[in-house]
Amino acid sequence: MIQMEFYLVVSTIMMFVGIYGFLTRRNLLAMLISVELILNSVDINFAVFNRFLFPGELEGFFFSLFAIGISAAETAVAIAIIINIYRNMKNIQVKNLRDMKW
Repeated sequence: MIQMEFYLVVSTIMMFVGIYGFLTRRNLLAMLISVELILNSVDINFAVFNRFLFPGELEGFFFSLFAIGISAAETAVAIAIIINIYRNMKNIQVKNLRDMKW
């Protein structure tokens, strides 16, 4: 059986890659992918803690499925917003979004 620390290391790496990507990228799609990495690392943590703390229960897995559903809805809304921005500005760089204020 694989130890819990290995799963947590993978989840931590995914979390920090997502945070790094969100803070350094200037493209809206790359930032959206980084947010998805962060949410997936949280889902891994839900499943791992459920598996090791309460092996007979399924609350962590159901909560992970619920979080994946919320993440899919959030992605659909974000992509719709990005498409709308692209139609208006012909660019999806974050620095150009300041022009939409006025």
